[in-house]
Amino acid sequence: MDPEVTEFWELEPRVVTPGDAQTPPSDAVVLFDGKNLSQWTNASGGAAGWTVADGVMTVKPGAGIIKTKEGFGSCQLHIEWREPANIQGTSQGRGNSGVFLMGLYEVQVLDSYKNRTYSNGQAGSIYKQHVPLVNAMRPPGEWQVYDIIFMAPRFNKEGRCIEQARVTLLHNGVLVQNNVSLMGPTEYKGLPIYKQHEDARPIELQDHGNPVSFRNIWVRPL
Repeated sequence: MDPEVTEFWELEPRVVTPGDAQTPPSDAVVLFDGKNLSQWTNASGGAAGWTVADGVMTVKPGAGIIKTKEGFGSCQLHIEWREPANIQGTSQGRGNSGVFLMGLYEVQVLDSYKNRTYSNGQAGSIYKQHVPLVNAMRPPGEWQVYDIIFMAPRFNKEGRCIEQARVTLLHNGVLVQNNVSLMGPTEYKGLPIYKQHEDARPIELQDHGNPVSFRNIWVRPL
């Protein structure tokens, strides 16, 4: 066989300029660049009530969740977060927050550095569903990095889930979730069950009463 028979030329991948530690890829949607919360709202659609200072946004306990103005489905999400250097609380009460993909599927944020809690609720877990492969936490006060590949669920015309959501997660560059399938939206009590929802929904960040900080948030729809 001529080797040219198995060569593809017609489909040429588009060019994307890769970013670095400070800049996102050229095709990314920047959700937080350190300046303001213009891409975010509170739960009811009003102004996001978290604080912004020195290029960082921080949970204002009691202000509630914030969510993106734009909806997303399958995506690549980069987000950096930091636990307070002043350690307070234990287990789930220590630096708790969360990244909710489509506002439904939670990747847990928690200070899991020398802080034991239930394994499917520690940092790097898909909350109450999947235990991380390893604990890749840096000490509190240092920046943590999540790089998330999220594949949204698919539903048929009758509303039945025909393809479960999937997540791959790197925590500080270490693989902690390897293309795991989600049983449904995150539930604190009981078992998750899929119910049909929109193809694109806002990303949410959780206010769990702890002053967790975030920076350098961008997303690439897939």
